[in-house]
Amino acid sequence: MQAHEISLTKYLWFPVNREGWPFVALFAVAALLLGQLWEPLGWLGAILTCWCAWFFRDPDRVTPVRDGLVISPADGVVQLLGMAPPPPELDMGEAPLMRVSVFMSVFSVHINRVPVDGKVVRTAYQPGKFLDASLDKASSDNERMSVRLALADGRDVAFVQIAGLVARRIKCDLKDGQEVRAGQRFGLIRFGSRVDVYLPEGVQPLVALGQSIIAGETVLADLASAEGPRQGEVR
Repeated sequence: MQAHEISLTKYLWFPVNREGWPFVALFAVAALLLGQLWEPLGWLGAILTCWCAWFFRDPDRVTPVRDGLVISPADGVVQLLGMAPPPPELDMGEAPLMRVSVFMSVFSVHINRVPVDGKVVRTAYQPGKFLDASLDKASSDNERMSVRLALADGRDVAFVQIAGLVARRIKCDLKDGQEVRAGQRFGLIRFGSRVDVYLPEGVQPLVALGQSIIAGETVLADLASAEGPRQGEVR
């Protein structure tokens, strides 16, 4: 098989997360019913059914496995970089930590992945609003699911699933006391959202504002590195 054929196959075939199958089935039934009313509506429904399956795609990822690497938990764009206090429900204190916010559009893969090896010491659900997830205040005002992860070296990393303007369902499979590995799937947010990562004190991100990143693959930070913040520019 030629290289371009392999690439085409990759985009035409993709695994669908099990959370998506009920929605795909619902879209398919609606398409059949609409087709009975008027054939063009049926074709439109079929297109939307394909889009729904594509939205819930769940591709495998190749995760860097060196100790100390913090991997992106979400596909999307680095929307915000800066100091911010972690969610109060995680009991990590009020001192600001470096926060990396990854915004997922409706075109992103929405399967979320654990950013670093560790042990889940606290999970906390917080009801809230459904503001645009790209806004800074979404971190404190929106519905969210927060996770505090204890690392082997005694430090903590927090990551937070934040509902967005059209996202109405946060799913997190993690439990307190669970041992997890970087790149491991742990949940999803439906139809546009954001994931924040709070790095330990003194750790700087290795991504730039506006950078497109990939869940389970892109390195957000290196806990053993002394490198300063990175700058980026459009080229």
